[in-house]
Amino acid sequence: MSVTAGSRPDGARPAAAVEEPSAAVAAATVKESVPRRAAKAGKVPSRVRWRRDRALILMTTPVIALLLLFNYVPLLGNVVAFQEYDPYVSGNGITAILHSPWVGLEQFSRMLDDPLFWSATKNTIVLFALQLVLFFPVPIVLALVINSVIRPRVRAVAQAIMYLPHFFSWVLVVTVFQQILGGAGIIAQTLEKHGWSGFDLMTDADLFKYLVTAQAVWKDAGWGIIVFLAALSAVSTDLYEAAAMDGAGRWRRMWHITLPALRPVIALLLVLRVGDALSVGFEQFLLQRYAVGAGASEVLDTYVWNMGIQNGDFSYAAAVGLAKGLIGVCLVLGANKFAHLLGEQGVYKK
Repeated sequence: MSVTAGSRPDGARPAAAVEEPSAAVAAATVKESVPRRAAKAGKVPSRVRWRRDRALILMTTPVIALLLLFNYVPLLGNVVAFQEYDPYVSGNGITAILHSPWVGLEQFSRMLDDPLFWSATKNTIVLFALQLVLFFPVPIVLALVINSVIRPRVRAVAQAIMYLPHFFSWVLVVTVFQQILGGAGIIAQTLEKHGWSGFDLMTDADLFKYLVTAQAVWKDAGWGIIVFLAALSAVSTDLYEAAAMDGAGRWRRMWHITLPALRPVIALLLVLRVGDALSVGFEQFLLQRYAVGAGASEVLDTYVWNMGIQNGDFSYAAAVGLAKGLIGVCLVLGANKFAHLLGEQGVYKK
């Protein structure tokens, strides 16, 4: 019986014929596993990420365009801080930048010699410190109180009541306080009807810093608890149940479970708040400027507006705004470094 070449008497296929498909399958497997291994290593190719996230990227494109247009493109105008800018030297404001004379750091030197600038800076720092002490802890306390409410209906009603003032404009907020604490307000009129002397807190320059802090608390404290409630929702209920079985009371559970869960969020928001220290508000202070006087209500934001818009001193206002922004960046970096020393992530990792 003759046997043809490449065949075996038992009818089995040659070894080479068996190995060739296995090699092809192995090569295909290796080829397909490269992106998987890259994905496991955290290195996803750009084309894969684009195909995977193109819907999200397209949805964020309008927001990115608006951010660039209204937040980053105007930064180019800070060049006027180093000029004696005159918008009427040319046909439009943009070409006027090219024809305005350069003065170097003269505007910044003028800023340091201006007593009104230092008065506005002092008011800004005092208001920031007061709001940091009296306002920043309020959302944390409110979040803890709401989180301890068991009935969902009561919790929803409380959240709605606390959120509502956030959607009020500052005009409405100041009007509400005027109708309550003003000279013609409810409290003053009631006291006068009963033989007591009335009062007008809205025009008291000494109490103005406490007044604006109370307005900020009433308007934005309820909205600020959203972040803290989101952090508390991620805490496992098993931790509370295990602590209760070990005999931990409500205060111990709050101290050892709830507050440690909020600590990273508190550190992050505190870093951002410190970075925004020189921006305590604009519209709120502008609306009440004439009631208490510029000495009590002038902050850096209103100072820039007064110098730039009202007085037309655009270069000097740009210099003050640029200095305020640079100081804010330094404060963010410093506060974030301090958060790292405390073992927190802050705005970004080390």
